[in-house]
Amino acid sequence: METVTRASLVEQIYQQVGLSRKESAVLLEDILETLMQALERGESVKISGFGTFSIRQKGQRCGRNPKTGEEVPILPRSVLVFRPSQLLRAAINHEPLEGGEAYDDE
Repeated sequence: METVTRASLVEQIYQQVGLSRKESAVLLEDILETLMQALERGESVKISGFGTFSIRQKGQRCGRNPKTGEEVPILPRSVLVFRPSQLLRAAINHEPLEGGEAYDDE
């Protein structure tokens, strides 16, 4: 299994869109920066056909130190949540689309 990296995304943009590698890298960085800024402001980011990124607030709770069993407070925090779209779920599970077609293994 291969990991998708920034470099591999830049290469895909370069090959498919036809921008230079430098322009492709700048485009990708601009997109990622826009997504991060929206999430930092507490906004949801919805990418049609892919999924939605959002921030969820977790309240304070008690946890345990696994070594000592001692109770320790876990402070409130924000967590990033990703909910895949139904299209992405269907593609991952190789399920048929509404038109009856299945996704290819590509």
